Amino acid sequence: MKYWKYYLLSVGIIILDHTVKLLVHNNMDMGVVGQIPVLGDWFKLHYTLNPGMAFGMELGSEYGKLILTVFRLFAMVGIAYYLYILAKKQVHQGLLWSVALILGGAIGNVIDSAFYGVLLDNAPYDSSTPWFHGQVIDMFYIDIWEGRVADWVPVWGGKYMALWPIFNIADASIFVGVAIILLFQNRFFGEKEAHSVASEVPASQLENQQSNSIG
Repeated sequence: MKYWKYYLLSVGIIILDHTVKLLVHNNMDMGVVGQIPVLGDWFKLHYTLNPGMAFGMELGSEYGKLILTVFRLFAMVGIAYYLYILAKKQVHQGLLWSVALILGGAIGNVIDSAFYGVLLDNAPYDSSTPWFHGQVIDMFYIDIWEGRVADWVPVWGGKYMALWPIFNIADASIFVGVAIILLFQNRFFGEKEAHSVASEVPASQLENQQSNSIG
C-alpha cells in the first residue's frame, strides 16, 4: 500500500473520467443541438469528439492517429514507471500525487483512442481500422470568448476561434497535475536536493562546523 495509494488515485480518475464519458455518449446529442447550459452561457456541457491531440490538432498522415495512440501507450507506461521510481526515492508526496493525476488522465484518454473506435463505433469513417483510431470524448466547455479574430493578428487573423477548448476529466487531471508541479517545483525538488547535499557532507566536516559555531 506504500506505493499503490498513488496508483489508486490514477484508477479513480480513470473510472470517473469514463463514467462521465459514457453518460454523455448515451444521454446527449452531439454538438450544439444537445448542449446543456450549466452556468448560463459561460459553462456548458457540449458533447464533441476530438480526433487528435489537445485543441483538436492532428498528425497529417494516414497513420497519424495510429502513431499518436502508440506513442500515448508508451508514454503511459513511462509515466507509470516514473511514478514508481519517484515513490521509491521518497520524494515529496505532492509530486507523487501530481504525477498520479497526470497518469490517470493519460490512461483515460488512451482508452478512448485505443478502444472507443470499436466499442462506441466513433472512429472516423476513413480509418483503416477502428482499433486505435477511436476519438476522445470531450464535454466541458468554458465559453470565455468566441468569435472572429481581427485580421491584423498574426497566424490566427481572420479565423473564427474559441478562446477555451472543450475538455474532459482526463484533460483536467493532466492540467491540474502539471500546474501543481510547476507552481510548487521549488518545494518538490528543492527539499530532495538539500537532503542529498547534506548526506554527501562528511560527518567530520559537520562536526567541525558545529564546533566552530559553538566557539
